[in-house]
Amino acid sequence: MAKLNQVLALEKGAKSAAFAKLTALHRQVQVPALISGISRTYQPKDDEGETLPPESTRVQVTVEQTLKQVTEAMVGLFDITASKDWANATARADVKVNGTVLLADVPVTYLLFLEKQLTDLRTFVDKLPVLDAAETWSTGSAMDDGVYRNQENRTTRTKKVPRNHVKAPATDKHPAQVEVYFEDVTVGHWTTIKFSGATPATRVAGLKSRIEALHNGVKVAREEANGADAVRVNIGETIFSYILG
Repeated sequence: MAKLNQVLALEKGAKSAAFAKLTALHRQVQVPALISGISRTYQPKDDEGETLPPESTRVQVTVEQTLKQVTEAMVGLFDITASKDWANATARADVKVNGTVLLADVPVTYLLFLEKQLTDLRTFVDKLPVLDAAETWSTGSAMDDGVYRNQENRTTRTKKVPRNHVKAPATDKHPAQVEVYFEDVTVGHWTTIKFSGATPATRVAGLKSRIEALHNGVKVAREEANGADAVRVNIGETIFSYILG
């Protein structure tokens, strides 16, 4: 008795071979010259007339012959695929994570689906934005689920104010020599708080770790389920017997 994983390996080759044969037969039966024949004989008008040899072309391909070849090519594929699907209907296994059963008695078809989805989910999580590690972040209010804020940063706002510098005082003969310069004077303060919808790197690492653990559990379960016995199901002959009448 074959195992399900053996049937799966055989199905791929059987499918390729059957479809290649079906394509070749389809093309062959579409060629008019192959399905046509003729027989011609010549009889002169009288005994003194010219004698010509007969002409004939044999039919090389018939629809009925082609249908038999199609049957031969497809019956094996129908049987092996039926064996796979019948086995899939009963092949099940538990998904375990760290030795604990997380999902019990899961069909192998769902395990295949789950394995693909977890691969895609891991790719999604890998691209999640993370908080800048150079900042100190804390969670916001309960209304802002998943919003983080950093510590307040207080900065000054300055303004250039003109000042006069007397280089030489006024005398009775000369006016004072005054130089104008600008001085930065604090006029206020900015208080800045940054907000972010990103998540801590530790959160992403935890997600990836759990996805990886589950993914490994699914792969082990899938291999276990694919090791189930597959009973040979012979159904192709019945199908083609009905089709061909």
